Amino acid sequence: MVKLNKRIASAVGRCGELFSKVSDKPITIVSGLPRSGTSMMMRMLEAGGMDVVTDNERKADIDNPRGYYEFELVKKIESDKSWLSDAQGKAFKMISRLLYELPEDHEYQIIFMKRDMEQMLRSQEKMLTRLGKSGGSVSDDEMAKLFQSELQKIESWLSEQGNICVTYLDYGDVVNDPVDAAAHIDEFLHKTLVVPAMAAIVDPELHRNR
Repeated sequence: MVKLNKRIASAVGRCGELFSKVSDKPITIVSGLPRSGTSMMMRMLEAGGMDVVTDNERKADIDNPRGYYEFELVKKIESDKSWLSDAQGKAFKMISRLLYELPEDHEYQIIFMKRDMEQMLRSQEKMLTRLGKSGGSVSDDEMAKLFQSELQKIESWLSEQGNICVTYLDYGDVVNDPVDAAAHIDEFLHKTLVVPAMAAIVDPELHRNR
């Protein structure tokens, strides 16, 4: 279950204190490593009543039958940040390695999705196979170490940013107890969402790569 532990409660309190001092609405970002449940979280936010930023360029497929919720300009943030102002008060999806490119003149609240490493690697491998792509010569053990290192670096960096609040959710926990997870997200985002509608979006049958 996704309990509001001391670390999470601290993040919620810090976010409330930070964003009560600014006039603009913070930007909400759903982030994580590939295949960690970010699309599911975007669907939950949309169902809960939040405006989401997506262009539907990448169509739904067998790997993400309910859509990817991607926004192509996110991938170009290093060279073009002009669109960020229009994302205030809304949510978009961003892969974790691009978070470093976020400019300091905005406030962000990040929902960072995590997932069992073996499940995540298996899901990614199946997706690459279906796309006719190879995972390269890197073994699962090596890839797991690379991903773990990336997670440690980004978590450390996020904890040092004065304009960013972040909460961490495990994909498996969300699937197993979507009501509790949705309530936690609503708490983190200042009680602005419809919790039952968010929880209803979660489909345990999509948790295929266990």
